[in-house]
Amino acid sequence: MAALYIVGVLAVLGLVQGGFDSDVVNIESLRNGGERIVGGWEAEDGQFPYTVSIRMVGATGGVGACTGSVLNNQWILTAAHCLARRFTYVVRVGLTNITLPEYIIDRERDSAVIHETYNHDTTAVQTHDIGLLDLGISIPYSETIQPIRIQSSKRQQLEYGNLQLILSGYGRTDDWWAGGIVPEVLYWVYQRGITQAECFTWYPNSQTMGPFTMCSQYYNNTNQNACTGDSGGPLTVVDVDGQVTQVGIMSFGSQRGCNTTHPQGFVRPDMYQDWIEKHTGISFDWDSEELETTYGKKLQPIEDY
Repeated sequence: MAALYIVGVLAVLGLVQGGFDSDVVNIESLRNGGERIVGGWEAEDGQFPYTVSIRMVGATGGVGACTGSVLNNQWILTAAHCLARRFTYVVRVGLTNITLPEYIIDRERDSAVIHETYNHDTTAVQTHDIGLLDLGISIPYSETIQPIRIQSSKRQQLEYGNLQLILSGYGRTDDWWAGGIVPEVLYWVYQRGITQAECFTWYPNSQTMGPFTMCSQYYNNTNQNACTGDSGGPLTVVDVDGQVTQVGIMSFGSQRGCNTTHPQGFVRPDMYQDWIEKHTGISFDWDSEELETTYGKKLQPIEDY
């Protein structure tokens, strides 16, 4: 059963442990606390109405922090490693300040749906790092709560090289050892999409990267990156119709830390449209080809690149 609170529950901060795949780690293993985007900007209320804060409690009582996105009134999309080995989840929805959300929903572990091939017994970075969280209730939409459109399955072959992307999340502003703080509000940052080939030049030994993943890198400033607490958060693009489309779920980054030029990796939700429909009973897929025909154009790369 979902426990619902309107505003006013004390925020909890913590660490989510991660693992290694060559030079790659889950963003949550970069240490310490529920944390924020690096090199970004504070979001305004309603700017990212689909982005939510997730806090998770493990078997030993440790608390971790992640980010997620609103699929609809009842379902949240996030990373599997944010949900695995956890017993309780606290989701904050609406407004950008985690101490003043419109809704706070407590959920138990049976509300989490984790990809069947995800290994719960290891903290290592894995390919199918995708999960769903059933809120158990229907949250009404408002100016600060809106669903995100996830990428069409017809774009599974699309490379995002040199496209301008946006990452929003409740992650640290820098590595903790570099003085990164834990602000109480949502942050966002521009990213540049990079091709699989380019990402492999940074992580040549990775066994995680492939057709189910994509990568991004800083946009115009080398300190633009994800950090602890951003895992599960939405990577988005403004589509040809002007609507925001989620193209990635924050999954892994370099073990060198948050403030690095190394790319970060994302799970591609377009590859999981059937899986999402199987577990939610709802199809979130749509016809991107019809959209491109209607508007007579496709997604365009950044001109300066």
